[in-house]
Amino acid sequence: MKNTPLTERHQALGAKMAAFAGYNMPISYKGIIEEHHTVRNKVGMFDVSHMGEFIVRGRQALDLVQWVTSNDASKLQIGQAQYSCLPNGAGGIVDDLLVYRLPEDYCSAGEQAFMLVVNAANIEKDWDWISRHNTFDTRLINISEQTGLLAVQGPLSAKVLQLLTDTPLDAMKYYTFVKDSLAGVDNVLISATGYTGAGGFELYAAANRLPDIWDAVLEAGKPFDIQPVGLGARDTLRLEMGYCLYGNDIDDTTSPLEAGLGWITKLQKGNFIDSERLTAQKAAGLSRRLVGFEVADRRVPRHDYIIENQEGTAIGKVTSGTQSPSLGYPIGMGYVLNEWAAPDTEIFIAVGAKKLTAKVVKLPFYQANH
Repeated sequence: MKNTPLTERHQALGAKMAAFAGYNMPISYKGIIEEHHTVRNKVGMFDVSHMGEFIVRGRQALDLVQWVTSNDASKLQIGQAQYSCLPNGAGGIVDDLLVYRLPEDYCSAGEQAFMLVVNAANIEKDWDWISRHNTFDTRLINISEQTGLLAVQGPLSAKVLQLLTDTPLDAMKYYTFVKDSLAGVDNVLISATGYTGAGGFELYAAANRLPDIWDAVLEAGKPFDIQPVGLGARDTLRLEMGYCLYGNDIDDTTSPLEAGLGWITKLQKGNFIDSERLTAQKAAGLSRRLVGFEVADRRVPRHDYIIENQEGTAIGKVTSGTQSPSLGYPIGMGYVLNEWAAPDTEIFIAVGAKKLTAKVVKLPFYQANH
């Protein structure tokens, strides 16, 4: 099992540790619910150094990125990022990822450069997939081991980090980034992105300098009651926003259109892997969709629980479920046949002999002004 550059810090803080995607990761420190509310209302910091990072650099870097991803990377200016996915050639998803259009100092004259940020469990799978499709004049460089990543999330995140950098963080737009010094560490990529719906930043830095940044952010955040946050609250936060988790809500058997990811599937951009298949699927209409639902019970829906209609016929499966800390009741996501996908449709979750009554709702579950 691999460690991140911060494993000793987590253990010293008394974190509950567990294996995740081959890494020894903190699940919680003071408790998932407290950490969840810290991010929603104040500011929390996650170690997400287990994520993978690939550099795509060369004269045809854009061509490769356009071919393997579903979104339109040609729209990216230097300093911008986008959410995307890797279609698998059979109508499913290899992985979801972030695509960054990097500054010119990452490449030579006549070249372009991108950074692809992929899920930890899929680093090798994604590397092999993209490499297999690299028939272009471009290089792939795996910088995952040398790169550390922190997510500082919550409404007070800019106030904390502004104490450590000269970059005017309040002026940064969502899904943009800059490279600057932070906490005395040079060449930190400061990205206005995150996976919580609470606002904030992600910080990419050399792995050997990550402990210095971690310590500095915790110290700067003391007046704002900053807390370290584990993967447990990361999951409850993302689910309240209806964000997909690879391996649960999306995988090699799910279409991005079925998953509600049509907004990152740019069928008009030109040929890319699965473009013809997805165009045909859209024209024919979807047979199932990923929906959110609220449960009128105290029981929490779990992954792979069967979803039924009123007659007891199976119409789908749960992909994610939790007790929402912000809302105070159970929520979940799952795929259902199209005729049961409309908001306010009553569905039932089979838990052994018991049936949990649930209602399809629009995503996200949580909104800041809720």
